[in-house]
Amino acid sequence: MSEYNQMYLEELKGLVPCSEEEEKELVARLQANDKEARSRLVEGLLGFAWEMAKEYEREGILLEDLVQEANMALMQFVSEYEQGEFHKELEAELRRVLKNYVQQEIDESELEEEIAAKVNVLQEVSRVLAEDLGREATLEELADKMKMEEEEVREIMKITMNALKADGWNGR
Repeated sequence: MSEYNQMYLEELKGLVPCSEEEEKELVARLQANDKEARSRLVEGLLGFAWEMAKEYEREGILLEDLVQEANMALMQFVSEYEQGEFHKELEAELRRVLKNYVQQEIDESELEEEIAAKVNVLQEVSRVLAEDLGREATLEELADKMKMEEEEVREIMKITMNALKADGWNGR
């Protein structure tokens, strides 16, 4: 467990969780727009948000990021809550937010891998074509060889150049 998570858990130990009865009382006060009830409800449910976040911990997704998402969802939910089965709806909302966050992280990771693969293929095709032609290949030739639209090849080239600039490469 990271140092951040250990520190956060230590802080959580200092907070008193809401009992079921206190939660019901706070929800009633919340509906009367009691700001102290809102604060206490969020504070008393941070441990619950932590536990929910832990259920969605996946390899490659930091628990602290999940906790942050869960805490923001908790604060948003409490802030916007009007009526209904509070705890059941809160749990459903936290699950929805966390599932979406995990899926977004997975999608971004897959997209990054896909782009990296295309960059590698473009570099290899470019190298082979340059050897075969005795000159740099044109955009049209690269697109034809890779069976892609010229615009897609251009975008991959931009990504490659941006990555080189970010690494501080200046062509010298």
